[in-house]
This record gives sequence, structure tokens and C-alpha cells, in this order.
Amino acid sequence: MTEPRSPAEHTPDLAPEAPAPALTPLPARSVERSIVLVGLMGAGKTTVGRRLAQRLGLDFVDADVEIERAAGETIPEIFERRGEAAFREGERRVIARLLDEGPKVLATGGGAFMDATTRQNITARGTSIWLRADLDVLMRRVSRRNNRPLLKQGDPRATMERLINERYPVYAGADITVESIEGPHETVVDDVIAHLNTYRQTPEQNT
Repeated sequence: MTEPRSPAEHTPDLAPEAPAPALTPLPARSVERSIVLVGLMGAGKTTVGRRLAQRLGLDFVDADVEIERAAGETIPEIFERRGEAAFREGERRVIARLLDEGPKVLATGGGAFMDATTRQNITARGTSIWLRADLDVLMRRVSRRNNRPLLKQGDPRATMERLINERYPVYAGADITVESIEGPHETVVDDVIAHLNTYRQTPEQNT
């Protein structure tokens, strides 16, 4: 039987002394860039991401799953034992590593794009796509699962509304925005592919 990992026993991705690297940029709008899905919990990043990767012939990676694998703990356990700051630092390093491994469809946690270093690395190596959903849609979706640390204290709807107010202005800086509506997931996937094709075919504007 495997002994449980102590919170102090960090893997390299979560070691506190190892800062996330700044990645060298790839050419803008290149197909060699990863497709990085951003947005709040419940936006459909994992569900849409899996289908999108299958349609595009790319690997799908969920950053949260990779963080849990690196830590040997679930995300709720990381929050409880180490705190959110330690989680965010590990998240920063894991996403940098994933972006450095080559093109894929990458689903990120709701707070990942809020981090300046992570945004910089996504800008360098990815095409960011914000899956935007309204409050009622998000609440219906997150109510189906009980593994959201940020919603476990206080009023979940009030917390989600606060996160919308804080994060949506930052998510709006993504390369592409797609509405994550109720209905068949394939509809959202179709919209993502259409927006992605248009984005890649549009010459970059010099500013």
C-alpha cells in the first residue's frame, strides 16, 4: 500500500523554490500554439476541450488534473493543507511546463488566467479562448459537483457573482471569446472552431 504524500513533500512542479519560467514566444496565430481554454468554473472548459481536441486531432490536457498528479493531492486538499497561494504557484509552473511541451488543447482552472505570469506564457505559446457563460448557467452547472473549494464557504451564488465581477474584465483579454450556452456541447465546439479558423486567417494587426 502506498503511503500518503506529506504536504511538505513537493514534486518539482510544486516545489516552492522553483519559479515558473518565462517561455519564448511562438509566431502569432501559429498552428503550433496550444489552444488554451479559460473561464470560470462551470464554463465547460473540460467538456468542450475534450470534444475540441478530438475534432482537431490534438491531445487534451486538463491543467487541474496535472496539478493533482504533480502534488499527489486533490485540489481541495491542496487548498486545505497548503493554502491558495501555494496552489497558484504550483498551477503557474504546471501550466508553463504544459505549454512548453507542444501544441494541445489545454483547459485551465478558473483562476489561472488571472495570474500575470501565466497570462504572459499563454500569450507566448497559446491561443487563448474564453468560454463565457452567464451567472445562471454557471450556477446550474457547478451545482452538479461538490469539489469547488472557492464555493464551499458562504453563499455560492454571491461568490460566483463576485468572481464574475473580478475575473470577466481579465478574461476579456483572451484572443477569442465564445459564448458557452446551454444546449449540446457540440454547438459550442462548432463555435470555437469557427472563431479559431477566422482568427488564424486574419492578419495580425501591428499596434
